[in-house]
Amino acid sequence: MPDWLVLTLAMVGACVVVIAITFLRNRRAAVDEDTSETPDVIEYMTMWIGVVYAIVLGLAMAGVWEARGAAQDHVQTEAVALHEISERVRVYPPDARDRIRDDVNAYVGQVVHTEWKTMADHDRLTARGNELFQRMRDDVTDYQPKSDFEAQAYQPLLDQIAAAAEARADRGNSMGATMPNVVWFGLLTGAVITIGMVFALQIRRTGREIVLAGLFSALIAFLLFLIWDFDSPYSRGITASAEPFLRLFPQIMG
Repeated sequence: MPDWLVLTLAMVGACVVVIAITFLRNRRAAVDEDTSETPDVIEYMTMWIGVVYAIVLGLAMAGVWEARGAAQDHVQTEAVALHEISERVRVYPPDARDRIRDDVNAYVGQVVHTEWKTMADHDRLTARGNELFQRMRDDVTDYQPKSDFEAQAYQPLLDQIAAAAEARADRGNSMGATMPNVVWFGLLTGAVITIGMVFALQIRRTGREIVLAGLFSALIAFLLFLIWDFDSPYSRGITASAEPFLRLFPQIMG
């Protein structure tokens, strides 16, 4: 199901539930029920519950956004390190240079065309990606410099291999949901309590009150959807992108 459809259904569903409960409560309310005043303690509790829940939502949003940003940084770091390897081997003899560059291109192609989909669908890296990365590392580390100039380029190449390996490991560790189930339980329970307190304010049939209650519920549904969408950096709608690989290695697309 497309993410935009999930969001639409969640927001519409929240509005429908609130409006339906409001009308049901009004139909069952006593004829002589006094709704002109709401006890001060209920207004006070509603205010504080709303404030606390807003803080929790803000912290959750900041957490998943930071996790997504970190995931994108891992991709950027890995792509830059691989590009540096491909560029720095120009001082090597043509056979070694071309072999290492072919290794880098084969690995990047595997990441962009195959591994990225596996990450989105199954939250894991591919064995073929591990194999191609290991072959690239072996070809870089096993080369024996034949001049001082090549020797000066050798250690920076090892550093870039290490940076790419670390970024790949971090990319693998960033897959899947970042929010614990207990946090989701708190967010959903808090949403129910916060919206439920609206009814404690004795909402009646006026169009203004019903519209505001529906919009308030839809806003909470929208914020929860955003948290859910950001929660898995490589799997859902607003995800970390493979664009750094495509920008630095445009040849893999053609």
